[in-house]
Amino acid sequence: MENNSERLNARLYSDTRPSSEYYDRFNAFIKRRYGESATLEWIEDRSIKKGFRLEIGDHIYDWSDKGLFSQFKDYVGKLQFPEDKPVIPLLTETLKEWAPKAIAEELGVVLTVGDGIATVSGLDNAAYGEILLFDSGVKGMVMELKHDRIGCILFGEGELIVQGSAVRRTGRTAGTPVGEKFIGRVIDALGSPIDGKGEIGYTEFRLIDNPAPSIIDRQSVSEPMETGILTIDSMFPIGKGQRELIIGDRQTGKTSIAIDTILNQKGKNVVCIYVAIGQKANSVSQLVERLTESGAMEYTIVVNSSAADCASLQYIAPYAGCALGEYFMEKGRDVLIVYDDLSKHAVAYRTLSLLLERSPGREAYPGDVFYLHSRLLERAARLSDKRGGGSMTALPIVETQAGDVSAYIPTNIISITDGQIFLESGLFFSGQRPAVNIGLSVSRVGSAAQTRAMKSAVGTLRLDLSQYREMEVFTQFSSDLDEATNNKLIYGRGLMYLLRQPRYRPLTQFEQVVLLVAALGHVMQDIPFDKIAAFKRGFLDYIEREKPELHYLIKSDTALTAELKKKIIALAEKYKNTADLNP
Repeated sequence: MENNSERLNARLYSDTRPSSEYYDRFNAFIKRRYGESATLEWIEDRSIKKGFRLEIGDHIYDWSDKGLFSQFKDYVGKLQFPEDKPVIPLLTETLKEWAPKAIAEELGVVLTVGDGIATVSGLDNAAYGEILLFDSGVKGMVMELKHDRIGCILFGEGELIVQGSAVRRTGRTAGTPVGEKFIGRVIDALGSPIDGKGEIGYTEFRLIDNPAPSIIDRQSVSEPMETGILTIDSMFPIGKGQRELIIGDRQTGKTSIAIDTILNQKGKNVVCIYVAIGQKANSVSQLVERLTESGAMEYTIVVNSSAADCASLQYIAPYAGCALGEYFMEKGRDVLIVYDDLSKHAVAYRTLSLLLERSPGREAYPGDVFYLHSRLLERAARLSDKRGGGSMTALPIVETQAGDVSAYIPTNIISITDGQIFLESGLFFSGQRPAVNIGLSVSRVGSAAQTRAMKSAVGTLRLDLSQYREMEVFTQFSSDLDEATNNKLIYGRGLMYLLRQPRYRPLTQFEQVVLLVAALGHVMQDIPFDKIAAFKRGFLDYIEREKPELHYLIKSDTALTAELKKKIIALAEKYKNTADLNP
């Protein structure tokens, strides 16, 4: 029983006045539930043809046709029907079993609305993250709880909501539709298709903010997620279930690395998800066109919340994409998800927090901005065999200003992830692309995510390049170099040219291995730098044509023998002597 010391006025709406018997029964129910001080008033409402609607304070008991249908629809929505049976007989059977209940529905009132934010009073039992339904049909999500009102973000046109309009609780947290049929489609942050190909049949709804897998549910990262980029696969390998940050200034090739990685998953049974946050619609359209031309859309889902969308949609977009990825991961499949980019995601969250009047902290970000990304990226994992053995590999992208990796958001995400690929503007504009800074980049999983063939092929590559970069700095102050130093510089510069790779041309592991063996065998020592790209292409074509059996000799699970390395180096020398590589 709920007692209330204040006088409550209960209003009963129906098309005809209830009889004295029913009037007494309503009065008895109200006094039993809300106390002796409650009074009942009947109001004629001809829009209610059958049944009634009882309003007491901010509670509503809606037993009109519309209210009962809504209650039945919510009941059906929680059921799961077998896919192989017709829906109509099942609904008929469900209707016979269903019985309506006298459930009080809370009713709130809009106090203020604007900039994608609404404040509401009257919903005392609303929970953080709960979805609210406004009279106009727009949905919102609770983001701020205060003693006298709640603040919620809107997932639709705020112009349709007016001050004083009604708001209802749904009792549900935000979710997104998921299913196999989403593969190959472009959707928005709410899971609706935006590619003009019609509706998408979904299998189930998943919460967009699920807890991350526990330690017991995970296993170590040991299988490679090959990017097809020689620099990364050789020195900063990424494993399935890892979180590797791609960081750098604007226009340094961050998205290109992510797209090349997606292209390299063709034929490997990996579901790829690209989440575009705050990007220009034209840029996303070009990206989808590129993926389609390459055949990559056959295994890719694009979740787009463009710069034209409100901050609330940009805020939930990565969580919706992650929920899609979890659906496939829990079915035992491997997933690659790209968040492009989390800098804009953090800005969208800061906008929402300031509009909700939260206390600002460093750079005006709210105090929980670290939790914003940690609860997202921690959901990437490689599940244990008991959980199906699926994996979700995350490639978050972060934009820096003037190469400052010590800024607030970059340092937060660096501390969450398992390594970072740092792209340097100076390298990019000098023609070194991908412009990976070898000194600042790292993969904390390391060689555990490399195949044995790649480990043996890489050798001392990173050490040689580090020595070259260090020597290059010192030689800027001296023009008189001995022959040994000059040879090391030429060798190091040749390695840098070897690592140059055009966009949308990922290399297979076989191609990477033979190129590394040839380069570390000093075959390219005397090739002019501007001819190294031609040597790479020609040498790979030469092997395919003359020695295709090398594909069977170089196996991922076995290390390269000294004899096999000598054979590759001899082939490279033979091709170099026959090819036209003169300056």
